[in-house]
Amino acid sequence: MEPRLEALYQNVRKVIIGKDEVVKLAVTALLARGHLLIEDAPGLGKTMLARAIAQSLRATFKRIQFTPDLLPSDVTGVTVFDPSHQRFEFFPGPVFAQVILADEINRTSPRTQSSLLEGMEERQVSVDGKTHLLPEPFFVVATQNPIELEGTYPLPEAQLDRFLLRLELGYPQADEEMRILAEQVHEHPIHQLQPVMEVENLLELQAEVRQVRVGPEVMRYIVSLVGATRASPETRLGASPRGALALMRAAQAHAFLLGFSFATPDSVKTVAPHVLAHRILLEPQREYTGLSRKKLIGDILKEIPVPTLPHDKVVHQVQK
Repeated sequence: MEPRLEALYQNVRKVIIGKDEVVKLAVTALLARGHLLIEDAPGLGKTMLARAIAQSLRATFKRIQFTPDLLPSDVTGVTVFDPSHQRFEFFPGPVFAQVILADEINRTSPRTQSSLLEGMEERQVSVDGKTHLLPEPFFVVATQNPIELEGTYPLPEAQLDRFLLRLELGYPQADEEMRILAEQVHEHPIHQLQPVMEVENLLELQAEVRQVRVGPEVMRYIVSLVGATRASPETRLGASPRGALALMRAAQAHAFLLGFSFATPDSVKTVAPHVLAHRILLEPQREYTGLSRKKLIGDILKEIPVPTLPHDKVVHQVQK
């Protein structure tokens, strides 16, 4: 792993205990210039994950608590007339931060959801007819509580597609929970977390990720996986070409995180369930019988043959 990324990974692990794969996937989304959707029960560390990443980068951080009465202007900002200068002045909202925690995004109206999702896709927001660019890097970690659904506004599939990865944290193991308790007897580790990377370094790494080579074997593998989601009798809607592109970007970032200069089939397999599951729709009767989207993606991964990379490419990477 690249030394700066190793430092970032280890720093976040100080706060998010026992969830190493989740931390790697979160850093993968960050490197790929994507956004992260975490759907899990309260109290499992969703907020702490976003805060730990922001503090590790010395990035600006804002938390937006989505509620039914939240307005789009509460997210993007407002334009106010200043009588002393006889002009309109724009006051930016919390979306103008480098790391955003969009907490319980499904608890606000679709109109307010769209105000954030526009910024995620375009990296800019429009207020009163004027366009305002968002800062770089711009990383959104949105959360959803899958337990309490009363009074919520589920994100449409077209908006879910804006998130590169969808993750679940899950409960810790008993020994991990013991460590969590022991480390928080006096205060939370987040209060002692120090920056290990500047945002300028992250921007450099994000640019390097785009240079990670994707060979024809890996591209065919990605196309085969995406095609299988469309051909499956279990699905009503398969992943789109944007889903294939997201899978490639995530595989590039994951391979780069592991120290490879080229995307590997293993990276594609690792990120595929988290990239594709929220981009497909199951047939209603299959959902009623208990089939999950992730289970379907897992079945597809077992069915599609994994390509073998040319030996000289692998040897070159090992020698490097």
